[in-house]
Amino acid sequence: MSPPTSAEERHAMVEALHLPRGAIERAMRTVPREAFVPEEARSIAYEDAPVPLGTGESTAWAPHMVAILLTTLDPQPGERILEVGGGMGYLAALLAELVTPGGQVHAIELEPALVAEARRRLAALGYAPSVVVHAGDGSVGLPAEAPFDGIVVSCATPEILGAWKDQLTPRGRIVAPVGTAREQQLVRYRNEGGTPTIERGPRVRFVPLRGRSTPHI
Repeated sequence: MSPPTSAEERHAMVEALHLPRGAIERAMRTVPREAFVPEEARSIAYEDAPVPLGTGESTAWAPHMVAILLTTLDPQPGERILEVGGGMGYLAALLAELVTPGGQVHAIELEPALVAEARRRLAALGYAPSVVVHAGDGSVGLPAEAPFDGIVVSCATPEILGAWKDQLTPRGRIVAPVGTAREQQLVRYRNEGGTPTIERGPRVRFVPLRGRSTPHI
């Protein structure tokens, strides 16, 4: 029997996640996860586990965690989204699928090697200019491109930082793993109508956010 193709593995991954039919399920069936991990990790790209990206502690999120994050953020066509901690571009590609037509994704990444890889891989799959990858410190957000309808943070943070709050549209939201270095809880922050609200989700564990505006974690 021939080994499964990457497309077959991708569809099997989505089936195993039991996602409801809709935009997120379609995006995860469309974006080739194996194109956003190192060559030596392609054989495990569709396992439901984080994949090391070969630079420091950076990883691609486990597929089930990606699905939870996207569901919590709920990106819509036409929205502008900021991803803090872009890695090699997998989440940015999924976000691009969800905000088109009319939307745009900005990803900011601290590691120069990952910035270069994300730009190359996203361009090769036709995601430019729907996705723009920036080199920089995500703890200060991306004020030059603000405001954003959604901000998603791919690293652990001790709190929702003020710079991110300041860069939201009036109905914008932030999704981030908030807590200590050992354990966090996925949180959604909104400030619609001037009243901040926090919704708490599952316990998670991510590598700490690094940056000059990041409190000690």
